[in-house]
Amino acid sequence: MSLLEDAFYKTLESKTQDFHPVVLFNPHEEKLILLDLSENNQELKAVDIADIMEFGKYISNQLEIYGAKFGYGGYNELRSLYNRSDLFDTNLAITEQPITTEEPRRLHIGTDIWGVAGTEVHAPLNGIVHSFAYNDHLGDYGATIILFHQLNNISFHTLYGHISLKDIENLKEGSLITRGEKFATFGNVKENGYWPPHLHFQMIKNMGSFKGDYPGVCKLSEGGQYLENSPDPDLLLGMRKFIT
Repeated sequence: MSLLEDAFYKTLESKTQDFHPVVLFNPHEEKLILLDLSENNQELKAVDIADIMEFGKYISNQLEIYGAKFGYGGYNELRSLYNRSDLFDTNLAITEQPITTEEPRRLHIGTDIWGVAGTEVHAPLNGIVHSFAYNDHLGDYGATIILFHQLNNISFHTLYGHISLKDIENLKEGSLITRGEKFATFGNVKENGYWPPHLHFQMIKNMGSFKGDYPGVCKLSEGGQYLENSPDPDLLLGMRKFIT
């Protein structure tokens, strides 16, 4: 780890108590479960992921079975479920024009929080709106907001995917979003890229030329560079320790 990387992690770790919850969760009264959507989940193989109703029912049933408010997980998770959309057979990271590649994108590099449509999303710390977009393709983010943050001597971005369209209707780049502010909600199926309601949360050190979008799924062969640029979101979320 370079000195720059070391400073990045040390700064975040030293500020853990200062971050506001991105979703409201009371660990003393509510439950959080690990939701495994990887290729290792044998139960998931019996689910028709391409059928959004069946996929959504699977997610809802998991939450109901365990009496959980949220399902959590997905960082650095290899998922075959992305074969539901040809979006993940293209390499969007190299060019703005999709290029079909021999190796599909299957490695998830953000964290998903699964819940109900309308769930409030809050800013973990002060930031400004870097960009936003409606990524309206099957399996894509749907409505998306990206915030830019500066903390001591480090800077980074946070991405919020699968949110509601109304959250970006009157948004402007450069607008201030304050710590704890509710600025988004989980979108419904028709506006979130046709996924069961959830938030895709991702940290990004270097956005490059991306605006309103950044890959949340990469090729396995490129995992090292993408995971380095998108550190474990639990650094900010701080939720993994509450999984039951």
